[in-house]
This record gives sequence, structure tokens and C-alpha cells, in this order.
Amino acid sequence: MVRNRYIVGLILLIFFVMSFLTNIPGAIIPDIITSFGVSLTVVALLPFFFFSAYGVMSVPAGFLVERYTEKPVMVASFVAGLLGALSIALHPSFLVIVTASFVIGAGMAALQVAINPLLRVAGGEEHFAFNSAFAQLVFGAASFLSPRVYSYIVEHPRTAVDPNPLLAILHRVTPANLPWISIYWIFAGATIVMVAIIASSHVPRVERNEDERAGTLSMYRELLRKRLVWLFFGCVFAYVASEQGTANWISQFLATYHHADPHTAGADAVSWFWGLLTLGCLLGMFLLKLFDSRHVLIGFSTATLLCLSVALFGPARASIVAFPLIGFFASIMWPVVSSLALNSIAEHHGSFAGILCTGIVGGAFGPIIIGRLGDMFGLRAGLCFLYLTFGCVLSVGFWAKPLITNATILQKKEN
Repeated sequence: MVRNRYIVGLILLIFFVMSFLTNIPGAIIPDIITSFGVSLTVVALLPFFFFSAYGVMSVPAGFLVERYTEKPVMVASFVAGLLGALSIALHPSFLVIVTASFVIGAGMAALQVAINPLLRVAGGEEHFAFNSAFAQLVFGAASFLSPRVYSYIVEHPRTAVDPNPLLAILHRVTPANLPWISIYWIFAGATIVMVAIIASSHVPRVERNEDERAGTLSMYRELLRKRLVWLFFGCVFAYVASEQGTANWISQFLATYHHADPHTAGADAVSWFWGLLTLGCLLGMFLLKLFDSRHVLIGFSTATLLCLSVALFGPARASIVAFPLIGFFASIMWPVVSSLALNSIAEHHGSFAGILCTGIVGGAFGPIIIGRLGDMFGLRAGLCFLYLTFGCVLSVGFWAKPLITNATILQKKEN
């Protein structure tokens, strides 16, 4: 396939919109609790159904892409996002929000399966690592931006003559008692634009190499008999449970224990959590050129647990700073655990990657377990569950024995 900068740019735009769509729940959870009078456990069904869709769709999406090619799957994914967003915007009830979250999650799961191999081929295999890292920076930028857009819309007063025409339209179509619903109108508009762009674009079919093809059932059975596969699956599960368990409860924790306004201070803390999760990757990339990835993972995981302690038990100002810092130090967990996993198994990497991606379903269980514990013992006690999940990630640095270790500058000098 000829290198195609347009397709690379399109994929980066997709990453931005996908992130903008998927990382807003942490900012709106306090509004959902207030609007519908639900408990912590019940409101956690929102991320539960969203990430359950990842667990259900990650492997089947590979077969769909191989049968129908990338473009139809990409269009269908954004159509699913559009249907989910419109359902919430037009019929704002808790049941609709939960159901629509599953639909949106299924679309985003299929989308990720479709675009990653496309990015490898369109940008060039030799540039894939750089393009993937750049895509994650774009993804993080959207995660940082979406809570701020939400905060601006909700905090902007309704006036008879609004100088901002977009806000005037949003105010007209959004119930006055549910101003946060307006963010889903923006989501719907973004998905319509993406469907139009992708449908009018020439998206070439990707010839996948052996490691990127959906594996046979016998391959999956062979892998699932390996203890290491289950260990790494569990640690990916634990990481995503930690990430989403933190992000989804930051605003509610600050409102409950420090009386922080969820529309301003809460949304800002969530925004910075995602922003620092992205910036932390830059420091992590530098350190991985100097040290073994297992040692970097141990250091960052230890710092994460220290920040968690300050966030949960420190005063208001320290807590507001410590929660985003959890994101900073959690930043390298996903890439390091994933690379250690793939470098620990000698074959069937495509199938193994599908199993690891299924571990994203941890994002469904982390928030709901914390919510249930929070209803029983208080949200602070519920968030202590994160000590267990972050601890699982920390343990990888001690027991992982990859077949290939990451290259460092010190190793090159010794050679």
C-alpha cells in the first residue's frame, strides 16, 4: 500500500473524536446522580455498560474487519456513536443513557480494531511507533478538552439573546433542568461530521500480516492454556479498572469530601487527570530509553500509590492536585504492561493482542465495584479498592520475564 498522509491525518482525527466521545463520564457523573437520584452503584452502570461493550466486541470486530474491510466498519462505528448520542439527547432518562453507553462502546471498540492496522500501513511500518505515540497524544488532548467544553456549556448562563449562536441552539434543544445533556448534542454533531468524512474518503483495504489477523479458535484455546496469558490479561484488566475507577469518581469524591463544584473544580481535575496521563507518556518514553521497562513500571506504580494516598486522605488542595498526578504516573502502565506481555509470548501475537484488548472490560468493573463499596462504606473507602488494582500492575515489574527486553542507551554502550 502506498503511503497516504491523508489517511494518517484522518486516523488522527478519529482518535481525537473517539476520545472526546468516550472520556466525559467522569465529569458528568455528579450531574447524573443529582438529576436522576441514583446511588453510587447504580450510576456506575454507565461506565460498566460502556466498557462491557469493549469486552464483547474486541475479538469479533477483528473478524468483521477481515470480512467487510475497514471503511464499512469505521462508518458503522460512528453511526453507532451517533445513535447512542441522539438517544440520550432526545430521550434523557437513566435507562436510555446506560443502554446508549453500550452502543457507543461497541462502536468505539470496533473502531479501534479497524484503525490501528490502517495506521501502520498508511503511515509506513517504519514510522508506526512514532505515529502511534502521536495518536495517543491526540487522544489525550481530546480527553483534556472534553471536560472543559462540558464545564463551559453548563456554566454559561441562559439569556434571552445569546451572543454565541452555538450555545443559543444548544440551550433551545436542551432541557433547562438537564443542561449537561447538551454535551451529547455536540457528540451527535461530531459523529455526523465523521460519518460524512469517512464515507467520502477513499480508504484502502489493509493487507494484514500474520500477527494482525484474527486468530483461529485453536490459537485462542492454545493461548488460554498458558498461565502467563491469564496473568497479563488480569493485569490489563486491573490497569483499566484503575484508570476508569479513578477518572469516574474524582469529581464526585471532591464534591462529597471537599465540597468542590463538580462543574468547575471537579471537571478541571478530571481534565487534568487525562491531560497529565498524556504528558506522563513523554517522561516515560525518555526513561524507557535509559532503564529496563520493569524498573520504570515499579517506580511509576509506587508513585501512583503515594499520590492515591494523598488524594484520598490529604486536605482539599492536596487532593485536587494529587488526583491528576495519579494520571501522570499511571501514563506508562498500559504501554509497558502490553509490551511486556507481547514480548513474553513467542507466537500468535495477533490473537494474544485481541485477548489483551478484551481486558479493557476492566473499565466496566472498576467503577461499579468502587460505587458498591462506596454505598456500603463511603466513597473514600470504596476508592481504596484502587490499592488492589494498582498493586496488581506494580507486581508485573517483579514477576515479568520477557523474552526480549526493551533496548536502552546503557545496553548499547555495553555492546
